[in-house]
Amino acid sequence: MRIRTVLNALMVIGLPPVTAACTALAPTAITLPAGAVQIPTPAVYREWFQRTEACSGRTGDFTAVQFYVVPGVETFPTEDGSKVGEWVSDGSTHRVVIAGNYQNHEMVVRHELLHTLLRQSGHPDEYFVSRCRLTWESWDAGNGSGGAGMGD
Repeated sequence: MRIRTVLNALMVIGLPPVTAACTALAPTAITLPAGAVQIPTPAVYREWFQRTEACSGRTGDFTAVQFYVVPGVETFPTEDGSKVGEWVSDGSTHRVVIAGNYQNHEMVVRHELLHTLLRQSGHPDEYFVSRCRLTWESWDAGNGSGGAGMGD
């Protein structure tokens, strides 16, 4: 009987801190930029994803990518400053957010898709510059001054 009382006391005293610790370790919700709205995936994005797989030598699950646009803007604010695109992931789902004025710009969309294939937010030159030319400077150099596939 005494052991049961001690165990009950430990449960009452010890369990809340353990529960709180588990809650603190739980994954955080993904925060999207203000005004971001999910869009149906444009068909050309699948083609751009395949091009990005080809240049990077990496493969991924295109259906695991959700696309968002912040309508009518050149850039949107993030913790790291203003951006025209951003990749956000919780590990299983990848979200690509594009500033509305760049949603049809091949380099911008493919740049974010490359993040999904690499599963990282950094920009290794091997992939972003040398292999795929998905930076402003390398895109222009690889595709002429205007860049192929530029949208609105």
